[in-house]
Order: sequence, then structure tokens, then C-alpha cells
Amino acid sequence: MEPRTIRITEIDEGKLRAALREAQKGDYRNSAYIQQLEGELDRAEIVKPAQIPADVITMNSRVVLVDLTEGDRMELTLVFPEDAGKSPGIVSILAPIGTAMIGYREGDVFEWSTPDGPVNLRVEKVVYQPEADGVFD
Repeated sequence: MEPRTIRITEIDEGKLRAALREAQKGDYRNSAYIQQLEGELDRAEIVKPAQIPADVITMNSRVVLVDLTEGDRMELTLVFPEDAGKSPGIVSILAPIGTAMIGYREGDVFEWSTPDGPVNLRVEKVVYQPEADGVFD
């Protein structure tokens, strides 16, 4: 599956690059996930927060994803590493699924690499996006 162009806000890009620099100092320093996220940021179209469409997954967005093989649905909130794991459904940007979903929009299909092999997920709904709610920080 060829990756689509994704959109990321200027603010999220800055915070994500800072998080990557911090992660490289610790346990994640040689992680493939850091390289994957850097690749996503490098290929992304960077936009002002007020210009991001409301159906794009940004940081702190809550989304519904559908596994195209199994038909399973999951609702996840994409967060920075320090906010991960605080409750079920909260996923870090440094987790494989977090890195995979950033910047995609409703209707897009993306691949998530799991230990059991790749899984194709469709973004069914962006339930909440901070920028659509006027939150730009």
C-alpha cells in the first residue's frame, strides 16, 4: 500500500520533533518507531492549525478505526508519550499504531504493523479533534 500524503499542524510538528529528540536520549534511542515517526513528519504537509480539516487525525484527536479484515472497531485517542497509558484507548504517538494513524483523515486506509503481520485500518470517524474545537496549542 502506497502511503498517502498526510497533514500535520505546525504546532504538532514542533512538539513531535521535540518529543523525538527527548525519546532519543532514553530507552527509545534506537527504536524503529522513532525512525518511522521521523519519516512521517518528513513526508507530511505541514499546515497552520486553523487550516487543518476537521476530519484529519491530529495530536489529542479521538478516532474510530475499523480493521478491514476482522471488522473490529476501536476508539483511540492519540497523545504525546507522557500522556499515554492513563486509561484504556489512550495511545502514544510513539506506539506503532499511533505513528501509523497521525495525519490521516476519515475514509483513509493505512497499514499498521503488528507482531502477527500488517493490518489495514480505515479511519471511520474523527470523533474529536482539538483544532476543530478551536484548541490550537
